[in-house]
Amino acid sequence: MTSSSAPHHATSKKDGIPLGKIAGIPVFLAYSWFVIAGFTVIVYGPALLVRMPDLGIGAYFVALGYALLLAVSVLVHELAHALSAKVFNWPTEKIVLNLWGGHTQFENFTASPGRSVIVALAGPASNFVLAAGMWAVLSTGVLSGVSDILANILMWANLLIGLFNILPGLPLDGGRLVESAVWKATGSQDKGTIAAGWSGRIIVAALVIWFIGLPLISGSPLDINLMLITVLVCGFLWMGASSSIHHAKLRSRLYLVSAAGLAERAVGVPNSATVADVLDIAPTGSPAVVICGPDGKPQGVVDFGAAAAVPPQSTTTTPVTAVAHALGAGAYVPEWSKGQELIQYLARLEGGEYAVVDHNGIVTGLLRQQAVVTAITGKEARRSGRP
Repeated sequence: MTSSSAPHHATSKKDGIPLGKIAGIPVFLAYSWFVIAGFTVIVYGPALLVRMPDLGIGAYFVALGYALLLAVSVLVHELAHALSAKVFNWPTEKIVLNLWGGHTQFENFTASPGRSVIVALAGPASNFVLAAGMWAVLSTGVLSGVSDILANILMWANLLIGLFNILPGLPLDGGRLVESAVWKATGSQDKGTIAAGWSGRIIVAALVIWFIGLPLISGSPLDINLMLITVLVCGFLWMGASSSIHHAKLRSRLYLVSAAGLAERAVGVPNSATVADVLDIAPTGSPAVVICGPDGKPQGVVDFGAAAAVPPQSTTTTPVTAVAHALGAGAYVPEWSKGQELIQYLARLEGGEYAVVDHNGIVTGLLRQQAVVTAITGKEARRSGRP
């Protein structure tokens, strides 16, 4: 029941069962949703059967109806996120209903503290409206039996969904309040996200203490179902909060990601060159040598170990392509590329090496994937120890 933003990714079968589009937004039912639906039927079905024995096996179908109503409530919540985002021209990629409720995934957009809060709180607000609507219907007294039970469940479920989601910690919607407050005060969204992530972790600790710790200390019998739900929900919240902190820390280092700044010096040679030409240009293996096709576009990178192994008498007749490995299709970037734009572009390319070119298309450097990873994480790659 949270909103998220991410680089654009094409939808696939991994998203789940497509339910169609609402206001042009694709909606998917994740396969994991059937887990929570099954849990609802197993737990709520017998309880309803005890309360209304005349229902018989129909009690389990009513429980399934409860699960479907929850899904509709979550869908309304996520649509509120998406439709409020449309007001600010934030494109929504998709809505997915899943084990944990659901999430709205946006394409890239430029946010601000105020707008972020509005979009985040639109979700809980929609649940409060649904809860109020159900209360108004129930107040008329026109419902009875199963319809009355489901209406009551829908009212309380939406009230709880709304209240739960305004708790001030990520990944809950209320976490955007903390994020935006710190963002406004510091001018850094990343600092706001980290603060909201830690707030989310504090909420997890409080929930565990309240629903599990205190009953254990007091010696009260534990409700197994409540304990299981607490563990699952808190596990989800902890992972979401930790993920938010992790990604904010990575984002805070994006200014270090620059094609020109991270690339090693390189020169380009035509694919008609020989090994002798390469050894003349870079006798010690530096700068790196990139092979270019007739159209001037980078095609491969010279392996200096292989070039040095060529017998001296054969260097003038051995083509440079014999001692090189190919670059991925389109694996070259402008030297002025940097930040999130560069990372998203590299993510679409194959391989781990990319030629860097200037405004005239001339090769000036060779960017290695590991240099980008190190700049973002601040950690050097582990060596495998294998030859």
